[in-house]
Amino acid sequence: MSDSTLPLAGKKGLIVGVANDHSIAWGCARAARDQGADLVLSCLNEKAVRYVAPLADQIDAPLHTCDVEKAGELEALVARAAEHLGRIDFVVHSIAWAPLEDLHGQVIDSSSTGFARAMEVSCHSFATLAKLCAPHMSTGGSLVTMSYLGADEAVPHYGLMGPVKAALESLVRYMAMELGPRGIRVHAVSPGPILTRAASGIAAFDELMDSAIRKAPLGRLVTLEEIAQLSTFLCSDASSGMTGQTIYVDGGCHAVA
Repeated sequence: MSDSTLPLAGKKGLIVGVANDHSIAWGCARAARDQGADLVLSCLNEKAVRYVAPLADQIDAPLHTCDVEKAGELEALVARAAEHLGRIDFVVHSIAWAPLEDLHGQVIDSSSTGFARAMEVSCHSFATLAKLCAPHMSTGGSLVTMSYLGADEAVPHYGLMGPVKAALESLVRYMAMELGPRGIRVHAVSPGPILTRAASGIAAFDELMDSAIRKAPLGRLVTLEEIAQLSTFLCSDASSGMTGQTIYVDGGCHAVA
């Protein structure tokens, strides 16, 4: 895109975790491209490619597979992104997972292995991604990840992901402190419930969405586009004085007891 007035004109970004056209990562990718960014995308594996490749083609973005549980795949993704883009100005990390048997049970019943895998995929991968991308962000930039209200409150049926997202939000603050001197800003976006592939694994998710509608001052769920607009704002120079925050886009649910 050539319009220099677009918010992300000339920016180079890596968006990790596109699953399909309903995923938050895809919403962010589409919005970032519309705002002038050049992008590299990732999806989980070859099975996901058939769903994501047509989306990547729509925005003229290279697509690579990346399973953060497999040694070397995250390193390879960042290397390919940096080679294609020349530098990295922003990263959107939108991956979360836990074994279903641990996710659907009580937190006190979760296995140590399942807890550790959920933490590795959903939380620690963000720290690793930051470490890998930072050398390619020589003029600063922005790192954005996705959280949820269950990090701060005990939400029925959210289970194991609550403590994992709480750790992720704490990680954001520590990363902001550590990377701030290099001009790299770090945020978590905390959307209200939205029906994505990852969310479909949460038990009674329909009840969670209905509860959010009743509780939200706006009286509705937020849209994929609203989540993406906040995320791309945090990737732009318009948010240059902000770092270390969890920012809600949830219709106001977080503000109501």
